[in-house]
Amino acid sequence: MKTHLRTVIATRYVTPLREGGSLPAIVEADDDGMYVLKFRGAGQGAKSLIAELVAGELARAVGLLVPEIVLVELDAELARTEPDPEIQDLIRASIGLNLALDYLPGSITFDPVAAQPDAELASSIVWFDAYVTNIDRTARNTNMLMWHRRLWLIDHGVALYFHHTWANYRDRSRDRFPGIKDHVLLRFATQLQAIDAKLTAQLTPDVIAQVIQQLPDAWLVDGSPFESSQQHRDAYIDYLVSRLQAPHGFLEEAVRARSLDL
Repeated sequence: MKTHLRTVIATRYVTPLREGGSLPAIVEADDDGMYVLKFRGAGQGAKSLIAELVAGELARAVGLLVPEIVLVELDAELARTEPDPEIQDLIRASIGLNLALDYLPGSITFDPVAAQPDAELASSIVWFDAYVTNIDRTARNTNMLMWHRRLWLIDHGVALYFHHTWANYRDRSRDRFPGIKDHVLLRFATQLQAIDAKLTAQLTPDVIAQVIQQLPDAWLVDGSPFESSQQHRDAYIDYLVSRLQAPHGFLEEAVRARSLDL
């Protein structure tokens, strides 16, 4: 597992992706790469970027495919050549450190009718989304791409919704996550119990801590109930480690929801 994220500088705003409310954009960076930029000044702000980073890197840690995640420095100069006032405001509200995913040229939105994943992969994705409480992997919005005939996971900004209020977060780490009933891959997830043991073993406390330590201090400031950014990180680690303690209510809920869906 890699120990740190790369940081790039956005050099050119290419085009907005007018999907959803957060208005992400394709940008070019100083490494000549193209990225899908998620703005800190949009939607749920830094919490969305935190969920994107944490869920994305934890997914990668268990072997699921996620485009490379990078930190992106954004300068106000980028707004000068953009004619849309809404986008200008969004750029100016996001000056500093943002997050982006590698742009996958030629990728297409995953269609479960056209391409069905095998049982192990489907079970892994369902288990993982239940673990990180990702409510946004539905038939209406799969947030998965097919690229070079492989399935890639994107857009985890609404995961880990517990962090929008930190009250009783230790108790809430045991939540069953009933939202898994709407998961687009639930009916294909026939190996949930076997996957539970495998993925739990991979998500060790050390792996979780390595991911959380990559969260920038700048994202852990606004509205934080903690005295320091490290205490804030420790709370994320505490929640995620506690969620893996047996019994796994989120697994039981996924199995139950699948039995009702058959």
